Amino acid sequence: MKMETRLLSMGEIPWRDYLELCKPRVVALMLLTSVVGMVLAGANWLDAPAIIWGNVGIALLAASAAAINHVVDQKVDSIMARTMRRPLAEGRLDNRHALGFSLILALTGMVVLLTWVNALTAWLTLASLIGYAVVYTGFLKRATPQNIVLGGLAGAAPPLLGWTTITNEIHPHALLLVLIIFAWTPPHFWALAVHRKAEYAKAGIPMLPVTHGDAYTKLHILLYTLMLFAASLLPFITGMCGVIYFLTALVLGGRFLFWSVVLLRDTRKHAAIKTFHYSIVYLMGLFVSLIIDHFVPLTWG
Repeated sequence: MKMETRLLSMGEIPWRDYLELCKPRVVALMLLTSVVGMVLAGANWLDAPAIIWGNVGIALLAASAAAINHVVDQKVDSIMARTMRRPLAEGRLDNRHALGFSLILALTGMVVLLTWVNALTAWLTLASLIGYAVVYTGFLKRATPQNIVLGGLAGAAPPLLGWTTITNEIHPHALLLVLIIFAWTPPHFWALAVHRKAEYAKAGIPMLPVTHGDAYTKLHILLYTLMLFAASLLPFITGMCGVIYFLTALVLGGRFLFWSVVLLRDTRKHAAIKTFHYSIVYLMGLFVSLIIDHFVPLTWG
């Protein structure tokens, strides 16, 4: 209440805190993969309205899910050094305002998608919101060390949503893109979990290194990275993409495998957080290469 009075007296809206609730960096990465889905689905300049409204709607619903995540994880965030300065953890906003903000975002996003895109994309996007904010954050995250594996599908949906924005249908090629992100999610988050193991344990979150130890987790990071490497080659094998993507997937995937082995053998300082950071570069580079390959199709010889 004091916070509200202070803000009102100053005539200010804490927009930076509301923006932080949206996890803009995460949403931006999701939109990159959504745009790739749109491009590979055959989008062109004539589809500009669909591209714009599709990404606006997807972004709004993704931001809504992020805000709910802040609410559900408020106590956990206040314990962990990485998240303890978030708006709800520090009390700069309260749950009522965050949930109201999330509801406005979700309703606006659904209106945008249903009005200017299509119903399939709207309902798939809503399903991914429920999957992330309710099923994963509200239940799986605290229920099982396989939380990231089981909950990863919701975060892998954006390329499919981008594809359906343009075509209004679910295509096997779109599902290949979903598979890549699905396989990427465990090694990405488990590397962070190894680095933040003590904090996750203190917060009571059963992440894999907390329940099964670092060695077990690092081995599974390597195994999932191998699966990711194989999955990343499927777009080329199926004829979906060309040489540029194939070579990029080999280089980026090889580097990811390198970091996974380094992490497993523990041969470098801070290998876990470096693996985590590289995994973000990997996904961005892989999906950017999909766009480049689409517009600059090269073949062998």
